[in-house]
Amino acid sequence: MARRPLNEAEKRDWLRLSRAENVGPITFRHLLRRFGSAQAALDALPLMAERGGKKSFKIPPQALIDDEISGIWKIGAKLIGWGEPDYPKSLAAIEDAPPLITVQGQISVLHKRCIGIVGARNASLNGRKMAEGLARDLGQQGIVITSGLARGIDTAAHQASLATGTVAVLAGGVDIVYPQENQALYDQIAETGCILSDLPLGLEPFAKLFPRRNRLISGLSLGVVVVEAALKSGSLITAKMALDQGREVFAVPGSPLDPCCTGTNDLIRQGAVLTENAADIMNHIHTAPRLLAETPANDFEGFAAPMDENTLAAARANILENLGHSPVSVDELVRQCRVSPSVILTVLLELELAGRVERQAGNLAVLVEREET
Repeated sequence: MARRPLNEAEKRDWLRLSRAENVGPITFRHLLRRFGSAQAALDALPLMAERGGKKSFKIPPQALIDDEISGIWKIGAKLIGWGEPDYPKSLAAIEDAPPLITVQGQISVLHKRCIGIVGARNASLNGRKMAEGLARDLGQQGIVITSGLARGIDTAAHQASLATGTVAVLAGGVDIVYPQENQALYDQIAETGCILSDLPLGLEPFAKLFPRRNRLISGLSLGVVVVEAALKSGSLITAKMALDQGREVFAVPGSPLDPCCTGTNDLIRQGAVLTENAADIMNHIHTAPRLLAETPANDFEGFAAPMDENTLAAARANILENLGHSPVSVDELVRQCRVSPSVILTVLLELELAGRVERQAGNLAVLVEREET
């Protein structure tokens, strides 16, 4: 099925649905598959959430969505939907790919081979030199560098790849520079590379948004290189996400006496590719399996056939009995509850929208909250 651009009305509906309460990327995709369009899903959300146990459900007003789209146009950025031709194929291949991304700069760099380079914010001089060397040498071989615009390793990697292509993935709105000291670097990347975010304009970064940002760095990339990382570093979260997404993980070794290298050394111990130069990376990405060649189309066929409320209520009680705070596969729920997959998926959507169940990568569901009173 061919990929196609969303029309203006569809894009507004997609953005509104993606900003609705308790609608994450996986839930978004399930809603489109069930209802066939974002508008039909928006119409159904309040009743579905109520059936799941939530008495009031928040959907952003259309005026707020219109303001965000106007703001995107005003700064010269572009809103790209999953399945559109401009959406990067590598990112579209991950299970929790964002429904929409906001991009500022040269969109063409998103369609080249990318490698992520991440590491310590308080990086040593040697660590920064290593990141610069890897980014420069990879860039000369046609590789675009992705990173997070943070201090230290991220900054060094972006600066060294300005001439050959770099993508800065932000943990806030695409218009928010963080840290502020990287304003000049941000401006340079917007001119020659690309700035990307899946968050609303004007949103300032905060702690919970950084893992969300990290999955995009790895999702855009064939692999992720970690340069200097302590055992509890956020860079290790990026490495784990890369593994979960089927990407390669590379790690630069360091002295066992240096706390900033304990994380990278541990990655190597667990099987990451020991990396001393760009050749170590290029040798692996040339032999690695190709990522999904084509982005799935954004044409969805709804299956919103009416379902008996008594059937749904019984299934809802059964599902809640079989769910806990440890993830359970949806296939296992189908087997245990002995109802059709369409009933299971409908009830899970209701519970997700009510904030009582969370869907996770790997077709898993987990109980997160009790029924609203």
